[in-house]
Amino acid sequence: MKHPVAVTLRLESRPGLSPVLREFVLIAGLFGLYKLGRSLAQGKEPLAFQNAQLIRGLEAALHLPSEAWLQSLVPSAGAFTTLNVYYVGVHFPLMIAFLLWGFFGRPQPEYRWARNLLIVQTGLALVVHLLFPLAPPRMFPQWGFLDSMTVYGPSAYDGPSAGVANQFAAMPSLHIGWAVLIAYVVVRTGPRWIAIPAVLHALFTVAVVVLTANHWWLDGVAGTGLLLMAVAVVRPAPGRWT
Repeated sequence: MKHPVAVTLRLESRPGLSPVLREFVLIAGLFGLYKLGRSLAQGKEPLAFQNAQLIRGLEAALHLPSEAWLQSLVPSAGAFTTLNVYYVGVHFPLMIAFLLWGFFGRPQPEYRWARNLLIVQTGLALVVHLLFPLAPPRMFPQWGFLDSMTVYGPSAYDGPSAGVANQFAAMPSLHIGWAVLIAYVVVRTGPRWIAIPAVLHALFTVAVVVLTANHWWLDGVAGTGLLLMAVAVVRPAPGRWT
């Protein structure tokens, strides 16, 4: 597999491609990997359920709080619906808005640094998705979990989104991984007035994915860990942080 940063650099150096078109090709290809990952993961459902038992046992050994117990504290159907709306409706649109803000509103070296972090983190996540398929907690009512998206809606796995969603790609959580990436980039390079909302979004995303039973704790840990790997690999943006 070609290194994603190397592919990015080659695209950046190609003559005849306008900057906007080049970025569109890169980002469209990145999001297109979701659909590819979904198709390649088909047929691994038994392994995904076995891996869930492994993750549940590991979390118990680490004495992590029970996701099922925390979910039982959600007070109402309306609260579940709100959490579901955030899970379904914020993840992709906010990342697109973040990239547009970076491309049109921030210095290009900073934008390219952030975009390359995203490419490396997402590429690594897709490798993990394929090597370690994992069923999310909501598929285990016998362990006390409620599939809030099915019961209360809206669901990320119905309608148009069903064609790109891989239900057995819980590990790592890119909901958390991307939210932490946005917070990290904004804190490092962005204006101070949006740093706090960016951090709050990352924290709220952790709560959302757990309370909707879409991810295990360790999924979020893994998503954040892949960001740290991307930070170690991608050359930081030059110049003074603002």
